[in-house]
Amino acid sequence: MARLKTYFLAAATVFTALAIGYVMQHGSTPDQAGLDRSEEIVVRDITDTSSAAMPRLPSDDVAAKLPDAGIQRVAAERMTAPAEPLPQERATAGFDCDISLSAAANAGAMVDLKLSAPCYASERVTIHHHGLMFTEITRPDGTLRVSVPALSTRALFIASFDGGDGATASAEVPALPFYDRVVLQWKGDTGLQLHAREFGASYFTEGHVWAASAGDLSRTAKGEGGFLTRLGNADATAPLIAEIYSFPVGTSKLSGQIALTVEAEVTEANCGAQVEAQTLERHGDTPLRVRDLTLDVPTCDSTGDFLVLKNLIEDLKIAGN
Repeated sequence: MARLKTYFLAAATVFTALAIGYVMQHGSTPDQAGLDRSEEIVVRDITDTSSAAMPRLPSDDVAAKLPDAGIQRVAAERMTAPAEPLPQERATAGFDCDISLSAAANAGAMVDLKLSAPCYASERVTIHHHGLMFTEITRPDGTLRVSVPALSTRALFIASFDGGDGATASAEVPALPFYDRVVLQWKGDTGLQLHAREFGASYFTEGHVWAASAGDLSRTAKGEGGFLTRLGNADATAPLIAEIYSFPVGTSKLSGQIALTVEAEVTEANCGAQVEAQTLERHGDTPLRVRDLTLDVPTCDSTGDFLVLKNLIEDLKIAGN
């Protein structure tokens, strides 16, 4: 847990430094909702589920003859004449290495980010947003486009490269209060997954929202269901991955409960290890709730099985409109 806390503290330091730069440029402080950090959770209430229920860059070597006197006089005159200036090459403009980041609010309280970093082609970059962190890899031309679920109505985003360079952008997201959001984020290959079963839905049926069946904004726009967003590139070095479930509580046509669970597949990469993660929960206008969790994964004899971690995230109670 200490390693995870150290990592998030280092990331927070980067976040703060760049945010200060943002404030110095723009002269105003972004609206930061309060953070409600609970105590660290050590997971013990685990259900071990069989894997059968789950899917899966000119030489001078010849001596010259002595010139005659006439030629010598001409040579002497030329040597005493003032030297003509050498031709100058036209100065060329340097390569533009400026880093820019733009943010624009979109449907579903999402924010579209556009990053341009010509000198950081195919490089690892970390995106920070109000506690949310994930890593991506820029394209060969140094650009990146990604849509991020907002966690603040005055949403500040920071793109930070490993060398310390970066850029900031912000966007107003007035639709955010109409959505509840739950984030599960981790570092490396943990096997973790976020699952939402809406209004009594069984596993792998309509209404079961997870990475393999993420829902869509058309259902959400109609108030009929939520959607899941997975962020982060697993091919990056020490990748930070996040899954975010969003539900339109302000426009839902349905009433009932949404069961939220954190689940983990036992793999050769995580078996017998201790897995660390973090959850962020935003409900209405309440402060963002942050919780750290630690999970001891069973030994490699259980490879292929799934663990269901109960009561880590509060279920959503939805009142229809």
